[in-house]
Amino acid sequence: MARFFITGSSDGLGSLTAKRLVAQGHSVILHARNAERARAAAAACPGAEAVLVADLSSIDETKALAAEADQHGPYDAVIHNAGVYQDMARVPGKSGLPTLFAVNTLAPYMLTCLMAKPKRLVYVASDAHLAGRADLKGKKLVQGTSYADSKLHNVMLAKAFARRWAGTGGVGCYSVHPGWVATKMGGRSAPDRIEDGVDTYVMLALGEGEKGWTPGGYFVSSRERQPKAVADDVRLQDQLLAELAEISGVAVPE
Repeated sequence: MARFFITGSSDGLGSLTAKRLVAQGHSVILHARNAERARAAAAACPGAEAVLVADLSSIDETKALAAEADQHGPYDAVIHNAGVYQDMARVPGKSGLPTLFAVNTLAPYMLTCLMAKPKRLVYVASDAHLAGRADLKGKKLVQGTSYADSKLHNVMLAKAFARRWAGTGGVGCYSVHPGWVATKMGGRSAPDRIEDGVDTYVMLALGEGEKGWTPGGYFVSSRERQPKAVADDVRLQDQLLAELAEISGVAVPE
């Protein structure tokens, strides 16, 4: 059986994906922002092996989470599911950075760089990335990042790390739009089926059909789709990685 680590898995798609994987006999490590949410995560998915606690708006806690998570590895896949919405774009997190930027963009970058490489990395994006900006035209990445920008960053991270690590014996790196589904972020009136999002998460985590996937591919409803064209700009991918390395103090490993 396989082993997985899912960030932001106290509720919503992360929790549902964890429950699906546990029901299939796999081992899952959950993650929650604080102790209260950790208790909720454990109650929702009692078959999980452990729940790790870290506030991803904190650079120090994110670094510590990477080390702690590796103690439970190695992993078949890490799903970078944690995310916040636009209302957190100007709310400072524990390290003083905007919470949206820290959680949606910086944390998945840091965890990717600091953790031992799994077989697959799954970055949770959104079709909102189609409105995102890869080049903020002079604005600082930290202060200028919107929700749409952060979701474009997630697509670009999958592509950037795929360029470095994909190939025979390498790491499969992918991004996914799970749909506009009825979670806390999506709201009760969301029109898409949450099961389709879970299906796609599980497919990518298990690598079902991976031989036919494009390295760095973007998936919607279990099918590969074409993301915003600018996501394929190698110069902008490298610029994003360089800026995130400077902000976090965490370099991209070989």
